Amino acid sequence: QVQLVESGGGLVQAGASLKLSCAASGRTFSSYVMAWFRQAPGKEHQFVAAITYSAVTTAYAGSVRGRFTISRDNAKKMVYLQMNSLKPEDTAVYYCAATSNGFTRVTSEYGYWGQGTQVTVSS
Repeated sequence: QVQLVESGGGLVQAGASLKLSCAASGRTFSSYVMAWFRQAPGKEHQFVAAITYSAVTTAYAGSVRGRFTISRDNAKKMVYLQMNSLKPEDTAVYYCAATSNGFTRVTSEYGYWGQGTQVTVSS
């Protein structure tokens, strides 16, 4: 029902900024909590940020708090992740995800996932 497609990844230098976009298709986008996860080579999916349907509440992993900002535009069915002051440890495949299970950081609660976009930060 919901299809998510990420874009905006790339290879950047440490300290640079990137803005990831997630385009959603589906008629109930505004009712979903949206999140970004990332997966570094050889590691499990890591929660990055989440935002409620109203955008009133957001959550961030401690490692990105203050540097990353999640936002959404329900009318346009878009979710964004503005990433500033990127570090080499931010290197990962970044995934957009959606859930109707409430505001959660738990990977398994998200039923819809994008294909991922690669972010590589060099030193």
